Amino acid sequence: MIRIDINKKLHGADGEMELDLSLEIAEGDFVALAGQSGSGKTTLLRILAGLESARGRITIGDEMWLDGKRSLASQKRKIGFVFQDYALFPNMTIEQNLLFVQKDRDLANHLLEMTELDALRDRRPNTLSGGQQQRVSLCRALMNRPKLLLMDEPLSALDPKMRTKLQNEILTLHREFGTTTIMVSHDPSEIYRLASRVIVLELGRVINDGSPKDILLKQFGSQKFSFDGELLEIIKVDVIYIAIVAIGQQLVEVVVSKEEANTLRVGERVGVSTKAFAPTIFH
Repeated sequence: MIRIDINKKLHGADGEMELDLSLEIAEGDFVALAGQSGSGKTTLLRILAGLESARGRITIGDEMWLDGKRSLASQKRKIGFVFQDYALFPNMTIEQNLLFVQKDRDLANHLLEMTELDALRDRRPNTLSGGQQQRVSLCRALMNRPKLLLMDEPLSALDPKMRTKLQNEILTLHREFGTTTIMVSHDPSEIYRLASRVIVLELGRVINDGSPKDILLKQFGSQKFSFDGELLEIIKVDVIYIAIVAIGQQLVEVVVSKEEANTLRVGERVGVSTKAFAPTIFH
């Protein structure tokens, strides 16, 4: 069991706020931290990793990581940290990056085989794709068999196909190693696919805590479809106006009124929704 009871003053975009959290996380859980930017998610990960100070207590099992002003050094905490920017050693091969953490060649071989990196073990990071580098980063984080795996939006820079592949690999590794995992993510589909519990932060405090289905439908669900996109162009066709909106990797045409066409501005973020629909699923 991980017990977190911490307090820390933060300086966010909207001024000073207080990260004030009291949480219990069961061993083996996969927890997703959600919420708007600046809500304290990454700071919580860094406090757990011992990279930032805080007031309060953190215990994991029978180990005390933080107790008042006494804090266990980061290198003595059995954690793995997967960053968004990979943070690999560029002058080392893939295998050397893993063995730098722990001289366990059998474990390194096992991780490389699981993630289909075995044939690339002698390559350097700058010769790999983003997805391959992120796999190496994940393997390196697991080399010391961490009690706690921390991931800060690890897949946000990857294309959708690679994200889905790595999500499956993350889930496989999480289950095999039996580690407790805490991941920051803004992607509802990623959270739904991976997490067993979702904690939503707002201005340093927990505002929602529950199962992915309950939390995501409450936070992101609706009786109508709604998407955010960028307005690329407004075209007049006869007597109607058509707005061209980029949503993800797709372009959508939306009929708008003359009044809407006059108030909308190319380049701004807009919402596209339907009030009544008969949805179909296709592939």
